[in-house]
Amino acid sequence: MDAARPALTRPPPLAGLRVLVPAVFLGWFFVYPLARILGRGMSADGFREVLTDTGLLEVAWFTVWQAAVSTTLTMVLALPAAYVFARFEFPGKAAARALLTVPFVLPTVVVGSAFLALAGPGGALGVRWDESVGLILAAHVFYNFAVVVRTVGGLWSHLDPRLVAAARVLGASPWQAFRRVTLPLLRPALAAAGSIVFLFSFTSFGVVLILGGARFATLEVEIYRQTTSFLDLGVAAALAVLQLAGVTAILLAYSRYQERRTVEQTLRPVAEAARRPRRWRERLLVAGVLGSSAVALGAPLLVLVERSLRFGGGYGLGNYRALGSRGGRGGLFTSATEAIGNSLGFAAVATVLAVVVGMLAASVVAYRRDRVSRWFDALLMLPLGTSAVTIGFGFLLALGWPVDLRTSWILVPIAHSLVAIPFVVRTVVPVMRSVRARLREAAAVLGAPPGQVWREIDLPMIARAGLVGAGFAFAISLGEFGATSFIARPDRPTLPIAIFRFLGLPGRFGQAMAMSVILMVVTAAAVLLIERFRVGHVGEF
Repeated sequence: MDAARPALTRPPPLAGLRVLVPAVFLGWFFVYPLARILGRGMSADGFREVLTDTGLLEVAWFTVWQAAVSTTLTMVLALPAAYVFARFEFPGKAAARALLTVPFVLPTVVVGSAFLALAGPGGALGVRWDESVGLILAAHVFYNFAVVVRTVGGLWSHLDPRLVAAARVLGASPWQAFRRVTLPLLRPALAAAGSIVFLFSFTSFGVVLILGGARFATLEVEIYRQTTSFLDLGVAAALAVLQLAGVTAILLAYSRYQERRTVEQTLRPVAEAARRPRRWRERLLVAGVLGSSAVALGAPLLVLVERSLRFGGGYGLGNYRALGSRGGRGGLFTSATEAIGNSLGFAAVATVLAVVVGMLAASVVAYRRDRVSRWFDALLMLPLGTSAVTIGFGFLLALGWPVDLRTSWILVPIAHSLVAIPFVVRTVVPVMRSVRARLREAAAVLGAPPGQVWREIDLPMIARAGLVGAGFAFAISLGEFGATSFIARPDRPTLPIAIFRFLGLPGRFGQAMAMSVILMVVTAAAVLLIERFRVGHVGEF
């Protein structure tokens, strides 16, 4: 064993690139634009106004507590579904997992409109909850449900079921077995999912803008108002700094928690961990979770379908037929078919960027357990906590030098990948850290160089998590709206941009809903294909 120690201390393959590529990418496309816009807009007067204005302080407080409540509700309501998808096999499982992702990739303006159709004026439920915190929280749970199911369920599906079985044989109740055996092993994934849900609720824009009305606003909405309505870049920049400071503190705390709570464990293939439900209680649990999830997540989507079919005082396909023609008179300048092609092309490029940069960054966070990795981990998550308005405007302000990219189509997938990279990292890091170091040591003892150790030991175990991250990246790109609204060329709009344009035109609401249904179908088909590829080709691990 001692003779093998020098081999273990050699740097991993491409160690320099693992740090350099993500650092350069984030530095050029995130840190530099952010520094330019903050340097242009920050002032002492802006900070003074934020700290002395009770209305702005109330906005900050509302942002924090609604994000905390949204995260708690989402975790509690989604954990049963994560358990069912991780531990049971049932017909249509891949399709059901794909459909769960559809709400997450819908543009936030569409989600807000769907919940208004449910509980707004003349809503399907017959009650009015618009401009209420309850409807905002419900929309956040709807939007983030898939994050918990896929992130927590991804690790849960690899846990050795024999550990729980052994605890039960020793006399532990099901709750005791979960609390003392399963929960400690799931803590890294729970922390990852919770941090993502909190950040999305903390920076919520479209949902709060539509459902909150004039009474409620998050920091993200207030930054938008100060920038576009009042042209007060000083206050907007001060709010952005306040938002970034809070997000950074939370992410550093999360990174330290994950490092301390992660334990090495033997991960099992999904085929060994999942089985068909045998007893009637298990069948009832699967049916109940799937049924309740279908009702809660399907109701807003059914409303979208119903509104898309409402045409000329009745129902028909008129709204869909109208999408084939160019909408130049209404300001669209393209057809829905071309918008779909733009979205798919941008999503493919964004997925490649996010997976390459995200996997390199994840290896730094997972294998270097020091202060540098914690700060790097926090930097990777900062795009999620940054105003999309700030990112989009920063691109236009900063990316004219040394190469002018401001009119290039590549800016759109770059912006999408900035948001998707944290999902790749959060999905892969828990699996990377769970790989036993003794496996690498054994391979090194047998003479394998670092590159071969990575290919033969680590890569087969993290490939499944990498594909899950790729699915997240693709889905995020299809539905991204905030930054795209600033940088998309008028002749190459994405589908969410086209939907937003139609929502703002009189008499085009039905067509906007028709395009929303198309986005749902395209997203579901894309995620289903990824699921089939993941199961069929990465099969046994």
